[in-house]
Amino acid sequence: MNVLDVFKRKKPIPTPWAKYYTEDELNIKIPNISMYDQVRISASRYPNLKAIEYFGGKITYSELVKKINKAAISFKRLGITQGDIVSICLPNVPEALFALYALNKLGAIANMVHPLSAEEEIKESLTSTKSKILVMIDLYYNKIENIIKDTDVEYVIFVSAGDSMNPLMGSAYKISQIGKFKKYPKSNRRYMNFAKFMRLSWFQEELKYKRYSKDTPAVIIHSGGTSGTPKNVVIQNRAFILGAKQTGDICLHLGPGDCCLAIMPNFHGFGLSVCMHTPLTLGCYTILIPTFDSKKFDTLFKKTRPTVVLGVPTLFEALISNKNEPDLDLSFFKYAISGGDLLPKALEDKVNNYLREHNSKAKITQGYGLSEALAAVTLAHNDVNKSGSIGVPLPGNYVKIIDPATRKTKKYGEVGEIVIHSQAFMMGYLNNETETNAALQIHDDGHIWLHTGDLGYMDEDGFIFYEGRLKRMIITSGYNVYPSHIEEVIERHPDVLQCTVVGIPHPYKQQVAKAFIVLKDGKHSLFVKNNIKEYCKKNLAKYMVPSEFVFRKQLPKTKLGKVDFVALQNDTGVDDDE
Repeated sequence: MNVLDVFKRKKPIPTPWAKYYTEDELNIKIPNISMYDQVRISASRYPNLKAIEYFGGKITYSELVKKINKAAISFKRLGITQGDIVSICLPNVPEALFALYALNKLGAIANMVHPLSAEEEIKESLTSTKSKILVMIDLYYNKIENIIKDTDVEYVIFVSAGDSMNPLMGSAYKISQIGKFKKYPKSNRRYMNFAKFMRLSWFQEELKYKRYSKDTPAVIIHSGGTSGTPKNVVIQNRAFILGAKQTGDICLHLGPGDCCLAIMPNFHGFGLSVCMHTPLTLGCYTILIPTFDSKKFDTLFKKTRPTVVLGVPTLFEALISNKNEPDLDLSFFKYAISGGDLLPKALEDKVNNYLREHNSKAKITQGYGLSEALAAVTLAHNDVNKSGSIGVPLPGNYVKIIDPATRKTKKYGEVGEIVIHSQAFMMGYLNNETETNAALQIHDDGHIWLHTGDLGYMDEDGFIFYEGRLKRMIITSGYNVYPSHIEEVIERHPDVLQCTVVGIPHPYKQQVAKAFIVLKDGKHSLFVKNNIKEYCKKNLAKYMVPSEFVFRKQLPKTKLGKVDFVALQNDTGVDDDE
């Protein structure tokens, strides 16, 4: 299957959301350039503006491009050429971006790996991509000590989180880490620190600039895909370029000198594309946060004064839960965008109240996307929004709701599988044609559609409402039950802070719902459990009422801050406060 066939339209696609865009926006064009080109253009326009801020260290656009060019020369001296794969296993530190754009300049591919991955997960990522070089945080040398010999990796470049801090903070950080982790042996000639790596560019002439097209593979992001098994998603330059243009068209009040708080990680499509690359194409700067402390979120806001924050719902929940800065002034804050997980209506209302009480005109809105389409596919924004929706397709994207069994399009308001047609498709899953063809399917209208495995519905205005994963849908006594609906009802109860519902096996109903609930401070399950049960009976159909209610002080999270549904499905414990 040639994914580029997606642009050869055969039958018109219904677009009830078209009224929210201009004709030029709907016919958005992707310039034939690379990610590196976009940053280079910004540097030519705003050479003296700040591009990156990191623990007191500030890097201008002109300085950023110089560091990228040095890194590109160094990678080339180590043998990296077009099409080679280099793994980047770093938190949100500037060196991750230096390496990413240097590889992009060479036409090479950056394989973004989670630093908290287990030893065998890192090995699998390195071997499946045949990575030639690994750029890694020095804290986790112990994770590769025993496995690096079993990979194709020729060099490992170690980065310290303190490398790009201002000198005083950097020195203090490195002193604080003495004795806390195993250091790599400097006698091993395959190992080097980032400073030594950059010195490889000394006395070398500037690389002859070679243009790479929008269709050149640029990044590998890791995803469970629609089947839940780990996959290497190959993303072309075009996806990053389109995403940046779409954001620029939508966020009209975002421009040179504004800043984005980059809490979402660089190994996540949402974080890399929207929180880091996009700001650098608009003349904004990105504030890199390698580790996030939810208890100090309000203090971080006060210190950094970001224009825009993008994150998962739990991040915004942390903001409104903090009471450390009651006089926090957020008048500088323009955009709050939630993605990566469903934003409950109750939390949406709480965040908007919090922003209003702290002098911000912003309203939290939801976006929706997935790694296979490089993060953002739909977005609600201040002028185009319906409460509870994940917005309308971004210009250049198309969405329809289908019956997953027949692929027939559902009527407005009917729940089905969300499928996507876009210029920002993945190129495919690396070395996995079977899964690629399962995800990207040609429909009767002649177009290729990405099957997301997500459930939702579209209204007459083109707004899409997310209903959860197809695999999360509970079938009980023949009825389709959507956990998100039960969660929304329970979270309206005045004593409930958060709720997640999973399906558990039942001997004759096939499945039943089980609710995990976090109560507000000062509430005890002993006194509210029966009340919540009765509340559900009044507000839900009988077959939707959970068969079990379990109370937790907090819900388990994945590495990316999402609710860990697998852990909850295996949870058989008693209430935390019993």
